[in-house]
Amino acid sequence: MIARSEPTCRTCGRSLQGVQVSASRRSGTTDELGPDEPERDGSDGSDLLAALLDGMDAALCAFDADGVVTHWNREAERILGWSADEAVGRRGLAGWAARSADAEEVESRLLSSMHASGRQVHEFALLTKDGGRVLVRTQSAAVRGPDGKPAGVYCAFSEVHAQIDLERSIALSEALFEDASWGVVLVDVDLRPAVVNAHAARALGTGRTSVLGRPLGELLSQGVEELESALQHVLAEGAPPAPAEVWVTVRAVEGEQRRCWRSGFLRLASPLAEEPVPLGVGWLFQDVTEAKQAEQEASLLRFRTQQLHRASRAAAECEDPAEAATVHLDFALAGFADHALIDRVAGGALSDAEAEGPVRLVRVAATPSGAPGPSSLSGHAGLPVRYAEGHPALQCVERAGALRASAGTAPPEAAREWAVARQWPPDAVHALCAALRSRGRTLGVVTFLRGAGRSAFERSDALYAEDVAVRIAAALDLAGLSGTE
Repeated sequence: MIARSEPTCRTCGRSLQGVQVSASRRSGTTDELGPDEPERDGSDGSDLLAALLDGMDAALCAFDADGVVTHWNREAERILGWSADEAVGRRGLAGWAARSADAEEVESRLLSSMHASGRQVHEFALLTKDGGRVLVRTQSAAVRGPDGKPAGVYCAFSEVHAQIDLERSIALSEALFEDASWGVVLVDVDLRPAVVNAHAARALGTGRTSVLGRPLGELLSQGVEELESALQHVLAEGAPPAPAEVWVTVRAVEGEQRRCWRSGFLRLASPLAEEPVPLGVGWLFQDVTEAKQAEQEASLLRFRTQQLHRASRAAAECEDPAEAATVHLDFALAGFADHALIDRVAGGALSDAEAEGPVRLVRVAATPSGAPGPSSLSGHAGLPVRYAEGHPALQCVERAGALRASAGTAPPEAAREWAVARQWPPDAVHALCAALRSRGRTLGVVTFLRGAGRSAFERSDALYAEDVAVRIAAALDLAGLSGTE
């Protein structure tokens, strides 16, 4: 329970300091006396005051100037076990609410509040009715009579462990919103931030006050629906059993940033209501973007390494080296691209010195452009592909390396024209070309193509494409040596 700094009533919040109290054995409460008002036993005001004092969250007792107990409320009875009828009218606490050896010191310290300014805070060990001892923290202050002179003392008290729990809760709240190394946001029932700590404000790319009351959609450009759905679920069903990882795009001053936040959620309810009344959601999160990206990259690397291993095993069983080249192509395509093409230099492989003149390429193999399926060998007639000057595949042969190309954010029709003009399937948006190198010569180029539903090729993709190109080049070189191409 909470030891209030001075007793107040729940309903009106009125302070009881300066109210003269007199013994009321009928109910164990006190009557309020105005400066010029006589005592009125059984009045409506007395009954109201008794109800208000008995409804207090803090235990309260009062003493007159002689140390006689004049009030003992229900919370005091709950903590110590002594009823109001048993407590009111006793002189001091000795022998019943305090040990005789301790009573003199306890009473002197409490009654000294009559002549002190403000509130006095003490800790005492009191006795319960069943003989146990309980450590309480008290706040006591003088009760003034009509003439302004001390007429007694009121004492509000609670168990020390309850007070310590309260102080710990307050300290924890302050630490979370000041020094926490993770984001803490209190979201109201309208799903708008009500309190934000410094770490969360930095993660959202704004200040602690400017974020308050704003819809999450103004702070995040992507991931808002998923986050709001999680918050609504917590409001309706309670906290989830485990943290959730939410990918969002933050609208920061320096531009949009893609982040992954590992989030925990807690439903907040008012402790003052008889039934839980949702106050909002406590949202705690940590930025795990770098860890998730590293995890994804490691997973992708493992998968690609396994694909290269499987492709090598399968290609080793092919009698025809040209067929082995298509096996490598098919295994590389899984999870990497939508289409793939193999073009070989017309007239044979080129050494680095020969690569300076005009180059023509002949289609050797391609994946189906209409429906998924294994790649097939083609180009038996030896007719060159109609690549225009400056085509990415021709540039790749000239550079003897990898090259990326993309239609970018062009409209669908423009992207279609871009792909068709380069002799690629019309749904291609991103391309990656890798030179086929074997024995110091360029045999051709392998081209991987992605549609609009995939992201553009990155540097790590180019490295993987070069690994695949080495294996395809070795198979095509072997096919040329054996005369099977």
